[in-house]
Amino acid sequence: MKAIVQDRYGVLEFGTADVPVAGDGEVLVEVRACSVNAWDWHVMRGDPYLARLTMGIRRPKRRIRGRDFAGTVTAVGRNVTRFRPGDEVYGDLGRLEGAFAEYVAVPEGQADRKPVNLTFEEAAAVPLAANTALMGLRDVAKVEPGQRVLINGASGGVGTFAVQLAKSFGTTVTAVCSTRNVEMVRNLGADHVVDYTQQDFTRAGERYDVVFDLVGNHSLRSLRRVLTPSGLLMIAGGGVSRGGSLLGPIGLVIRAKLLAPFTGRRVVVHSERPSSTNLAALRELIESGQVTPVIDRTYPLSETVSAIDYVEIEHARAKVVISV
Repeated sequence: MKAIVQDRYGVLEFGTADVPVAGDGEVLVEVRACSVNAWDWHVMRGDPYLARLTMGIRRPKRRIRGRDFAGTVTAVGRNVTRFRPGDEVYGDLGRLEGAFAEYVAVPEGQADRKPVNLTFEEAAAVPLAANTALMGLRDVAKVEPGQRVLINGASGGVGTFAVQLAKSFGTTVTAVCSTRNVEMVRNLGADHVVDYTQQDFTRAGERYDVVFDLVGNHSLRSLRRVLTPSGLLMIAGGGVSRGGSLLGPIGLVIRAKLLAPFTGRRVVVHSERPSSTNLAALRELIESGQVTPVIDRTYPLSETVSAIDYVEIEHARAKVVISV
């Protein structure tokens, strides 16, 4: 099968690989589309270096990158009960990876039926980013109707879903983005939009019950300053920072983990985990019209390297998708 393969850090190639075989608890999916996440280029570069202790010291243990996928089930393992050949599914492979290929073997618990109102490309844009937003707002922050939520990085992959999900939970949403994305974010439902090129939200005097930071371009002190006395600062490494792994969101995540026990207001570091239950919840929100994926660009599988470069360097809006 055609796939994007990696035999050393920093280099991806369009080549071939063996078609995987579905294990007892897995489904074999013919991939119709997949999407790019910040995760992909960090793993591709083996970045940060400490992560190579688990990813592989000299070369990646897994040859094929990619987490998000959407496609059609072609075979099922003997213990699979939820799917059968012909089903259209979507999901997140997590640390297993392998979505940048024509076929992938997926654990049953990391896939769900594709939303009926989405194309394969649209469905592939959902899993990792939307699940990060869902788990953060629903499970970590436990947002409630009437609360004030600020999303820093509202035009990114996670941010565009976070805006819509926060609105679906009945909160008042303030979205922070650049000038070119103001109208897009407003159309997603944001009640207030802050153009960070014109205004620093940390100095505007407003206070929020939840601040969901996806960028890492402000200090912890300045972010805590905009919280209400009982407010929550939630940090996720879902953003993209040009120039190095310890800059931007990942650097802020590390500092937050070290300093959280000593801060005066609640600070949490959020990371998602693949879940078919969450995929089902997202499917219901999507099919009801409350959440819609936003796609910036679509690339063919053979140009996945260019797609990853675009996400890493050019500050992509929302999601970048690969059509297989």
